[in-house]
Amino acid sequence: MAKRPVSDDTKKTVTKRKSAASTAAKKITTKSPARKIAKKKAKKAKDRTWTRSIVIFLLKFSLAFSAIFILYGMYLDSKIQARFSGPIWKTPAQIYARSLALTPGMFLPHEKLVEELVLLNYLKVAKPRSAGQFSVSKTKVELFRRSFTYLDGTEPNQALFLTFADNRLVSIRDQQTGKYLKSANLDPMLIDTLQAPNQEDRILVELQNYPQLLIDTLLLVEDRDFYHHSGISPVAIIRAAFANMNAGRTVQGGSTLTQQLVKNFFLTRQRSYWRKFNEAYMAILINYRLSKDAVLSGYLNEVYLGQNYSDGVYGFGLASYFYFGRPVPEITIEQMALLVAVVKGPSFYDPWRYPERALERRDMIIRLLSKNGKISTPEYREAISRPLGIIPRGHMSISKVPAFLSLLRRELKTTFGDALYDQSGLKIFTSLDPLAQRAAETAITQGLPRLEKARHISGLEVAMVVTDRHYGRVIAIVGGRNTQYAGFNRALDASRPIGSVVKPAIYLTAFEQGYDLNSPLEDKPLRLNNQYGNNWQPKNYDRKYRGEVPLYQALMQSLNVPTVNLGMALGIDNVIESLKRLGVEKVDNHYPSMLLGALNMSPFQVSQMYQTIATGGVYYKLTVLVAVVDADGDLVYQQNLKGSRRFSREDTDLTIYNMTLVAKQGTARRLSWQFPGINFAGKTGSTDNLRDSWFVGLDNRDVVTVWVGRDDNKTSTLTGSSGALTVFGDYMKLRSADSLAIN
Repeated sequence: MAKRPVSDDTKKTVTKRKSAASTAAKKITTKSPARKIAKKKAKKAKDRTWTRSIVIFLLKFSLAFSAIFILYGMYLDSKIQARFSGPIWKTPAQIYARSLALTPGMFLPHEKLVEELVLLNYLKVAKPRSAGQFSVSKTKVELFRRSFTYLDGTEPNQALFLTFADNRLVSIRDQQTGKYLKSANLDPMLIDTLQAPNQEDRILVELQNYPQLLIDTLLLVEDRDFYHHSGISPVAIIRAAFANMNAGRTVQGGSTLTQQLVKNFFLTRQRSYWRKFNEAYMAILINYRLSKDAVLSGYLNEVYLGQNYSDGVYGFGLASYFYFGRPVPEITIEQMALLVAVVKGPSFYDPWRYPERALERRDMIIRLLSKNGKISTPEYREAISRPLGIIPRGHMSISKVPAFLSLLRRELKTTFGDALYDQSGLKIFTSLDPLAQRAAETAITQGLPRLEKARHISGLEVAMVVTDRHYGRVIAIVGGRNTQYAGFNRALDASRPIGSVVKPAIYLTAFEQGYDLNSPLEDKPLRLNNQYGNNWQPKNYDRKYRGEVPLYQALMQSLNVPTVNLGMALGIDNVIESLKRLGVEKVDNHYPSMLLGALNMSPFQVSQMYQTIATGGVYYKLTVLVAVVDADGDLVYQQNLKGSRRFSREDTDLTIYNMTLVAKQGTARRLSWQFPGINFAGKTGSTDNLRDSWFVGLDNRDVVTVWVGRDDNKTSTLTGSSGALTVFGDYMKLRSADSLAIN
């Protein structure tokens, strides 16, 4: 059957119906509850997947961050452990002066012991009750001696009662036992420290040796919650902010002591969030690793507290000497407050440059101590009324001694090489006598300008070497008129013609060859050839000839012609040999002019020559190094006290006796009226055109060599008696001369 054709209208109608049906079906499907639920589920599933991804990402990030944080913490902890696993510091060597040995009967004027105690910064009180204190009356001194380490171990604190009469120490009594002692030593003065290049300067002090009030003051100002926080303290930061706002200035810090220790040990001073993060993190780690006492001890010995010229001052142990010249256990309330005040800013609160600023902060801390019940009202009033009480800047206990330290460093170099710097905590004991050093410096700084004014001259320079008569130890040395200058050391390095100070060597040679004090010497015109092959005619200073004089008079009046005649009779080579036996290492001039001192020597070399005469013919190599003790208290080095005999006692006694006549009646006779009743031995010396003025003198205790002249080698216009002898006299006035015993 043939299909009936479909019209276009019909097709359109069918298409519309299908489309409508499809749309209706879609509408029915869309509005279906099941479909809605399915779609919601799909959306939730998608949201859960996104959330899970974020959580997983955050978890992975957290794990990675935690791993990095832990690994970084392990790295920081390894640095902490490495630093604290062994000795924390390599401390410089401490250099000490001699320890004053007290024995009944010794020459020791009452006032000189008091002067020594003042130099040691003992505190004068009505009644000594603790170490570092003393009281004084007309003939008695009561003192509480400090504990100290010396050659044979540690000496304890000791209460002593000393009596005096006629410039001598009569008795020493132990106050605790009541027993009279045969000897006692005072603690030696800390002169300086000796550190290797780039080594920090500090003196370690055990925590138990710090005054509790100093610790309380530090914690009160810097970290009140130290024993309660975990290395960092948000509460302290907030409290410090409020305190500073109320005060209108910085009075408290927010960083804990642990954080400050971290900064000092491990970090730079750069201000950044990263540094603060490291500081806080390491503070927590250190708090975990170390006890609170260990952290506190580390801080007390590490903190920077000032600048001593080119060297920093680290730790309260050194700072106590730096500011007050006293060991830290002995400092007073106001001194503790000043040290804690300086912690905030050693440059800003520098008490030498800004005394008002330092005093203001010190007093604020004293008030804080009183307010918090750390000190009583009477203690507060007394402390706040006192001045800063600081010593001169750069002086550990007395004035700097650059010439002495220069000699010490040379001797240490010769004895130990550079190995000395590799050891930590050494104690170097020297022969420096603080009283002799002060007398030498004062004699020069006051006496030389007075001499220039009296003689209408200027530009003089000076050098002085003082040794003890018994063991060849250098007890004082000055290298120039600027006693604090650490440059050219004339005492050691100025090689000058010595003039007539050579003569005692000639007369000692004569005594060895059988001459005596009355042996006649010819005093007539003399003509010889000098070292240049020229005609040489020596003359006496007064241009007179006496025909013949006894030997003692020739030396007493320093007559040139009789001395040359004597030297030629003895033989120049024999005189040179005597000079070498006396300690002169090299004599270049082998001509007759040598007999009148035409040879160059330093004051130190001249002192070595006279030392052998003063010790009765026993040679001791001059030294400043007495002993070295290591950190464990073991003796590393000690001076050999066994000298070698070079001349007989009889011959040196004759020489010394003849030198006493020089001081009584000869060229140094001004000493006899300047010091009535005191015996000296000595010899003046001057050179051509009065370029050099020399004097070497000795009493019963010291051998003193003085040179006065000019660096430009122009005339000083001074003889030995008008120049160097006056400086010697000034020294002996300050030193208190001990009359020479004449046999």
